Amino acid sequence: MKNFIWIFIIAVLCLSSCSQSSRFDKILDNAETFAIENPDSALYLLGTIDPDELAVDSLKAKYHLIKASIHDSQGQLMLSDSLIKFSADYYKDKDPYRAVTSATLAALYDYWVRGDKSAIDQLDSLAKQANLPDTLAIIPLSKRAYWSTKLFDVAGNRSAIKRLISMEGDSARQSLYNYWLYTDYLFDGQNDSALIILNDLIGQAVSSQSSADQFRYEFEKIGVLEESGRYSESLDLSDKFLEKAQGNSIEHYIHMWKSLTLFNMGNRDKAIRELEKADSCASMISEAERGYYNSFAYVLHTVYDFQNTGKLRLIQVALINNRQKDNLFRTQSLQKESEQNALLIENKRLSLKVKNERQMSVIIIVILVGLLISGLSIWFALNRRRKTVEAEERAEVLQRMVDELKAPSSSSGQDSLRRAMLQQLGIIKMVAETPTEQNREMLRKLSSIESDTGGALVNWRNVYEIIDNLYSGFYTHLHNSYGEVLSDKEEQIIVLMMAGFSTKEMSVITSQTTATIYTRKSTIRRKLGVPEKEDIVAFIRQGQTY
Repeated sequence: MKNFIWIFIIAVLCLSSCSQSSRFDKILDNAETFAIENPDSALYLLGTIDPDELAVDSLKAKYHLIKASIHDSQGQLMLSDSLIKFSADYYKDKDPYRAVTSATLAALYDYWVRGDKSAIDQLDSLAKQANLPDTLAIIPLSKRAYWSTKLFDVAGNRSAIKRLISMEGDSARQSLYNYWLYTDYLFDGQNDSALIILNDLIGQAVSSQSSADQFRYEFEKIGVLEESGRYSESLDLSDKFLEKAQGNSIEHYIHMWKSLTLFNMGNRDKAIRELEKADSCASMISEAERGYYNSFAYVLHTVYDFQNTGKLRLIQVALINNRQKDNLFRTQSLQKESEQNALLIENKRLSLKVKNERQMSVIIIVILVGLLISGLSIWFALNRRRKTVEAEERAEVLQRMVDELKAPSSSSGQDSLRRAMLQQLGIIKMVAETPTEQNREMLRKLSSIESDTGGALVNWRNVYEIIDNLYSGFYTHLHNSYGEVLSDKEEQIIVLMMAGFSTKEMSVITSQTTATIYTRKSTIRRKLGVPEKEDIVAFIRQGQTY
């Protein structure tokens, strides 16, 4: 019964664990499906999972990979993404795609959180792994090229971008990589190479009838022409933009480029008027956008003022620097606050987890106690039933023995032995100890039976004498030959077997359970070396000398 209870408990726990793991796996699959097109929904799904409940490493690795991928797609890896390194270690020799993706995100996490520029080297190493397919090499290589371009870190970036272009088969992605290459050349001062790529991009935009891309690239060309000293072409392209789309969202920048171009051409007065137009247009844009515009315009104002007055004033530039400094402090403050909030949320989550675990422990203890009580109740019920059955069988055996004693005797030796032993039984004492209605009836039936047992159920000394008289000294032979091996109880059982008593009758006479009688019989066989199929009494009598 005890084993059954434990097996039941373990089975329930295993089924619960398997069911929970299956549920988590389904949620993660759905989150992975939504991650690209609907990241908010994917994050919501991940929020329904407590990562500490993910006992299986595969689920834990999948969870952190999906979460880090979503954060990366939104432009920033978070403090909570530190376990992306666990995913990278788990997938290293299991899933090539997820191994490269998680290792790439782990490198980017180091860059985002710690400002560790060695992350670029990590991405390079990933992309240069031996036997790595191009489809997988693109993952770390594109991240490396993107961040180097964004940070104007041209060292080693050009070769990475060219490798991307050679591997990529998608035309839209190739256009993106070419734009990165153009930016790389531009900020490296190689304006002619930048202009060649930009013209190619404009041509592709025209061919694909992408007016948005064409507008963007031609606007970029205004600045490249100016930087290359091709002022007339830059002015013509600026005027073309203003004629086509006067009042567009970048009109202030076009006037600013014209102002710079005119100034470089030596036409200071026109340059000042163009800058005033730019300032007027900029007054209509948002404050955030105007701040970015002013970071360029204030430099021009400072230069123009110096040309006009011969004095260099940095107050406008200082305003820009102060604003940038304020923005930096604000960003750092927000980041610190975000980190503190993340830690606070984590602490609350851990507190809730401890509370939930405590509640769960109480529930489990209550369940286990309930199961234990139920098991004990069942055990007691079965035990009571067993004792009831044994009592009924015992009463039945006693009744047969009483009936046998009252019946006419036969002349056989074994029958005489049984009757003599029955007369030795302390049956009256046995049934009197439990004065039930059934036993009182038994007492009335046994009132004529004489009992002289000296307080025991059987006077075994008399029984042994009877056995010796009837069977040529059987007991004496038994005791002399095996007395040192056998216990008193075992000798008694052999004598009762000799007298033809059944196992149930033996249990009544010796006040032992039938199970104990069977156990003692097996012990007797082992001690005497009696083969399994041979009769014990016959085995003993074989060695008896008549």
